[in-house]
Amino acid sequence: MVLVMEEPLVTSAPIIDISTLKSWGDTSPIQFPTSYNINSSLETSPYPVNKTLNKKIIFWEGDITQLRVDAIVHSTNENFSDHCPLSNRIFTKAGHGLKQEIYDDIKECRTGEVVVSKAYRLPAKLIIHTVGPKYNPKFQSAAENTLHNCYRNILQKAYELKLRSLAISVVNSVRRNYPPDEGAHTALRTIRRILEYQESKGDCYLESVILAVESCDAGIYEVLLPLYFPRSNKEEEAALLQLPTGRNYGPFGEPIFPDRQIRIIDNPHHHINEDDCSVIDLSSHFDVMGDTSFTHMQGDLDQQRLLGERHVPPTIDPFIAKQIHNQERYDRLLRRAKTEDLSEVSGIGCLYQCGYDRFGRPVIVFVGKWFKFKDINLDKALLYLIYLLDPLVKGDYVIAYFHTNTSNANYPSFTWLREVYNILPYKYKKNLKAFYIVHPTLWTKMMTWWFTTFMAPAIKQKVHSLPGVEYLYSIMPRNQLEIPAFITEYDMTINGLRYFNPSSTT
Repeated sequence: MVLVMEEPLVTSAPIIDISTLKSWGDTSPIQFPTSYNINSSLETSPYPVNKTLNKKIIFWEGDITQLRVDAIVHSTNENFSDHCPLSNRIFTKAGHGLKQEIYDDIKECRTGEVVVSKAYRLPAKLIIHTVGPKYNPKFQSAAENTLHNCYRNILQKAYELKLRSLAISVVNSVRRNYPPDEGAHTALRTIRRILEYQESKGDCYLESVILAVESCDAGIYEVLLPLYFPRSNKEEEAALLQLPTGRNYGPFGEPIFPDRQIRIIDNPHHHINEDDCSVIDLSSHFDVMGDTSFTHMQGDLDQQRLLGERHVPPTIDPFIAKQIHNQERYDRLLRRAKTEDLSEVSGIGCLYQCGYDRFGRPVIVFVGKWFKFKDINLDKALLYLIYLLDPLVKGDYVIAYFHTNTSNANYPSFTWLREVYNILPYKYKKNLKAFYIVHPTLWTKMMTWWFTTFMAPAIKQKVHSLPGVEYLYSIMPRNQLEIPAFITEYDMTINGLRYFNPSSTT
C-alpha cells in the first residue's frame, strides 16, 4: 500500500478582501509641504486631480500574500532564487505547486519582463513575476528605463488577462542598489499614465490597483502618492513644487533621453537647421540593459528644484558633468553665505563650534531643542550651515548632536535632510569622522537607522548613540565641551554624577 502525503496547510494571517480597504480617493489630503521659496517651472500640473483614478488606487501597507485579488506582483531575480522575505513568503504560502511550475515550465524571467503563474494556495488567482534592474549611478538612465518597463509590462499583462484587481508590490530593491525614492517616482508615474491612457480609450478592465508596500517603503509612497494622484486642487498645486523637473517623459511615463535621439537630413553636406531635420527617438529600439554606452546620468532632481541646473554640453562625460553641476551649486551657496545677513539663524545658538577633541579635530555642536524647524528660515539655515562648516571640513571634524528635551517641532523632514545631504559636497562626508547623538530616544534611533540605510549610507558607520554627556569625554577633554545648562541638568537627573570615567583605551 502506498501512502500519499498531502501538502500541509500553511498557517498565515487572515485573508483580506479588498472591498474592506479604503480607496486613495476616500482618504484625506496631507499637509502641504514647504516651498523653500522656490518658484516651480511647471505652470500646470501634468497630473491633475482625477477622481476616477483615485477610486481605483488603494494604498496599503502589509503582506501582499494576504490579499484576495485576481493577481499579485512578485519581484524576484532572473532564476527565481531571490531569498528576500517577500519571495520566501510567496513560495512558502503558495506551496510546492508554484516551485514545480516555475522550475519545470517557466525556468527564467529576463530583467524588465514579466511571466505569469498560478497562485496555488494563495488567496490570489495568479502571480505576475517580474525582475527589477540593478542600479549603477553611471547607468542611471538604463536602470530607470528598465524599471519603467517592469511596471508597464505588469499593467499590460493585467490588461491582456482582463484582470479586475491587481496588487502591485515594490519592484525596485535596495538589495540591487536602487534608491527607493527614485523607484517610487518611476512606479507612480508609470501607473498613473497607463491607467490614464486606458481610461481615455474606455478600455480599462482594472477596477482596483492596490499598492501593497512593506513598512520600509510606506513612508516614501505616502509622501509621493499625492504628487501623481492628488486628491484636491490644493494638493495638486502643492505638487508643482515637488514634482521632478528638467526631464521629459513619454505618454506612458517612459523617460526620454536627449542622447538617444538622432537628426535626419536630406543631404548630410547641408547646414543643419530646425526646419529641415526631424528628431527620431531610438530608445524603444534598443535593449535597455545592453545599451549602456548610450545612457546619460541625470543630475539629482531635488538639487535641480532647489538651486537650478546649468547646461553642460553633451560631449562631456556624464559623471564629470554631474560633478561640475554639484560644485557650481555649492559655490553659489557659499558666495551667498558669505554676503547675506544670517544673524536670525546664528542668533538662535543651535549650531556652533565647540573646542577640539583629543585628536585636535574641531567639534561641531548642534542643540536640537533650539532648532525650530517649522519656524526657522530653512534657506538661511542651510546657508549658515555652509558658512560655519566650510572652513572646518577641509580637514577631519566631528559633530555632537544633543537630542535633549526635543519635541515634534524640532524634527526636520526627511525631504529637507536629503536635500541638505545631497547639496553638501563630498568633503563633508569624507572628513566627518564621527556623528554622536546624545540622549537619543527610540524614535531617534529608528529614524537614524532609516536615514543612514536608505538616504545616507556613506556615513552609517560614523553615527553613534550616547546615553549621556560624559561619554563624550572619551573623545574630548571636559574643558573643551561647552553646552547649555539644561542639557547638563537633564543629564544629571537621568544618569547622576560622574557615571562614566573613560579609560585611556576607550
